[in-house]
Amino acid sequence: MDTKKSLGLFQLVMINVIAVDSIRTLTFSAVYGFSLVFFYLVAAIFFLIPTALVSAELGTGWPNRGGIYIWTREAFGKKLSLFVIWLNWIYNVIWYPTIMALIAGTFVYLFNPALAENKLYMCASVLILFWLATLINCFGMRASSLFSTLGALLGTILPMLLISFLGIVWFFQGLPMQIQFTWQQFFPEGAQNSNLAFLTNVLFGLLGLEMAATHAAEMRNPQKDYPRSIFISVIIILTTIILASLAIALVVPRHELSLATGIMQAFVVFADAYHLSWMPPLIAGCIILGGLSGVGAWIIGPTKGLLVASQDGSLPAFLAHTNQKGVPIRILVLQAVIVSFLSLIFILMPTVNSSYWILSLITAQLALLVYIILFAAGLKLHYRKPHVDRPFRIPGKKLGIWLVCSFGAIGSFIVILFGFLPPSIIPFHNVFSYELILIGGIVVCCFPPLYLIIKNRSRCNL
Repeated sequence: MDTKKSLGLFQLVMINVIAVDSIRTLTFSAVYGFSLVFFYLVAAIFFLIPTALVSAELGTGWPNRGGIYIWTREAFGKKLSLFVIWLNWIYNVIWYPTIMALIAGTFVYLFNPALAENKLYMCASVLILFWLATLINCFGMRASSLFSTLGALLGTILPMLLISFLGIVWFFQGLPMQIQFTWQQFFPEGAQNSNLAFLTNVLFGLLGLEMAATHAAEMRNPQKDYPRSIFISVIIILTTIILASLAIALVVPRHELSLATGIMQAFVVFADAYHLSWMPPLIAGCIILGGLSGVGAWIIGPTKGLLVASQDGSLPAFLAHTNQKGVPIRILVLQAVIVSFLSLIFILMPTVNSSYWILSLITAQLALLVYIILFAAGLKLHYRKPHVDRPFRIPGKKLGIWLVCSFGAIGSFIVILFGFLPPSIIPFHNVFSYELILIGGIVVCCFPPLYLIIKNRSRCNL
């Protein structure tokens, strides 16, 4: 029996669900109330399903480790591949303070919720937690795959399923609700339209299917089983995210919703109503475990791409240095220094909510830029390398690939633009400053690889 072709349907579905489901973005979608269902259905058509289909075709054609980086290199060459590697690393760097803020906010929410809105506490917590995680990784003591999987199950899947169940019970008991389930509320209008910027994080919460797509080549019958796995995975992912988000929106008023600790706000309401005093500490522990396992798995992962690029000469050789454990220590320290500067935003911005939002938004916008390149690579390779065997191909031939890639790229681009609309529930008194921070953040993040590409091109022309 060929062990490389032994991955079953159930296994791939579980890989997809664990890769995509996330607690951190639930509060962003909860802002929309019942209309979040509409937004997620649109997001599935214009982003989630196209991502799964394109990634599956590319993943079975180029099943090497490296995923989107390999696909970009095959489609557009080494220069754009460097740009993608850099973007993937830098948007994760900007993401780290938000997950640290989630951990810090969850930890104090049970005994002093006010601290979760304290700017100094958040800044200090991000600094201490991240430097501690960096130090541990420098010694090679990173989380094992078993710990990461356990953290994902206990820290993400379990809280999402439990809060979904509590929300369903609350609804059928007819208890007071903060949102209405009517046909008019299903379609976005009014307040929802003034918060379209949150769609960036709705899409960001659906990232991850491209990582599991590389496993499609290990399926016994990918042409038949992979589409089935996509269908089942999308149903499970959307159901869990929608129900968990609705449960938060059900009991937490929109104007009181904290982007960092919204899920704990909801659990406390449910615990008080159903006299489950043991539940909030348990859930807090699970969320902290999930956050730490996620950081443990991700803090060194994206640095490997930069390490390879520096070893290849695309990035300064200074970054290629590793210690005795094979850890790219200079990249880790550079990463921690950047996160330290980013943590200051919790002090400089008016509120913790606004700081959390700005970091989350820039992260999502940079990530969506990567996905636009992914869809472009899928279309380019369809024509440039049709001879490469792909056990799975997007149905519909040329029409199918054009529709899927166009939907994904256009949908991602439009949502990036929505991010420049200041959300109404996070007041920014100076819109110009808001736009300047976003544009400046994106430009600064994109500048280093573009500078290196131009510099290397100039050298080649000499």
